[in-house]
Amino acid sequence: MELSRRTLLAGGFAAVLGGSLVGCSSGMDASSTKKNASGNIALWCWPGGLGKTVLDDTIAHFPDQHIKYSEIGDDFKQKLLTTFNGGTNIPDITGLKGEDIASWLPQADRFVDLNTVGAKDILGDYLEWKVKQATTLDGKLLGIPIDIGPTALFYREDVFTAGGLPGKPDEVAAQLKTWDDLLAAGLELKAKNPKALIVSDATDMYGIIVSQGTERYIDKDNKFIGDQDHIRRAWDLAVKAIHTKVDAKTLGGTPDWNAGLDQGTVPALSGAAWVALDVKAACKTSVGKWRLAPTPSGPANFGGSFLGITKNAADPSAAFEVIKYMLSADNQAKAFADAQIFPAAPKAYDMPQLKAADPFFGGQVPIDVFGPAAKAIPIAYEAPLDSAVGAPYGTQLKTVQSGSKSSEQAWKDAVAQAKQIGKRQGVQ
Repeated sequence: MELSRRTLLAGGFAAVLGGSLVGCSSGMDASSTKKNASGNIALWCWPGGLGKTVLDDTIAHFPDQHIKYSEIGDDFKQKLLTTFNGGTNIPDITGLKGEDIASWLPQADRFVDLNTVGAKDILGDYLEWKVKQATTLDGKLLGIPIDIGPTALFYREDVFTAGGLPGKPDEVAAQLKTWDDLLAAGLELKAKNPKALIVSDATDMYGIIVSQGTERYIDKDNKFIGDQDHIRRAWDLAVKAIHTKVDAKTLGGTPDWNAGLDQGTVPALSGAAWVALDVKAACKTSVGKWRLAPTPSGPANFGGSFLGITKNAADPSAAFEVIKYMLSADNQAKAFADAQIFPAAPKAYDMPQLKAADPFFGGQVPIDVFGPAAKAIPIAYEAPLDSAVGAPYGTQLKTVQSGSKSSEQAWKDAVAQAKQIGKRQGVQ
């Protein structure tokens, strides 16, 4: 499954929970890996994965490396896997999507451990929790972060104030500290404006709540924990949104979602920094009416990718120098200005490209919300099979949304299906 910053939203968080399975063994003999030709560095990424200005500058900065960039569309992960298995035309440097990184960790023998080529000297430049995502349990580092997706609450100030809720970001942050606070505010808003539903989609909300924690569906000992309190709490909150009828049940990226944002019937949504691109694209008449506040109950991350070096690279040290240059804080700030690629290097947050006020958000400075969120995201363990095991929860929540199943039965079915998926793949 391939998800860009835009299609991640269009598919909804539930789509991510249904990620495809990848085998936990690469089947590759690292000692027999064929090296690429020296003097050339092949770099792969997907459309929009790297800022064009930074990419062009990097290619010019390393003339002796003859960097050849290939933009790979469609299912990037599958194309990379197929190329690995074929054994030819494997890139020296490759992008690794954040939603795929957990499934690449068991295949670390396909990649250079970046700690062996100098990464230890620069890891302090990047957010620790993001680096952990690309680190195996035994300490091998597969990638340096390109970007991240810290979350915030996007909301319509005009709709909130007309409905009796606070409008200013600091006031919203003070009143909507938790998800229960948000749901209570949703009832208040709905009482005055029945068409305005404060939760855009309960399955998306569920995905964010799960991502706010330090545990997901499988623990470090490969044991299933998807029936424990941290998952049940996320489930119950999503169900509460459905049962109290403050859930708009509007799938992100659809015409109904676009219209709801602009017309005020979907006056709020929690989403990653890159969601701003989609909100801006959807809203033609509500420019300047949107604001940002912290995500209720704390920040989460959705999206964000890495650059790694394959074992086929002729000169891993030279390839690492390319990555180090391209993903410096200065260049991450430039990539944000160029393509709204949100930096994983905190030093970039104080640079002019990120400190600008945004007229769409009424002159608010988005980094004032997203920056603190990025730094406060918890370190969470995500098992290689986590997305596959988590898939039934999103599916079953949709049956509760549609009214075709009770929440308790849907929960039992989700847990049973998740256990079955995990058991088939060796999860205890």
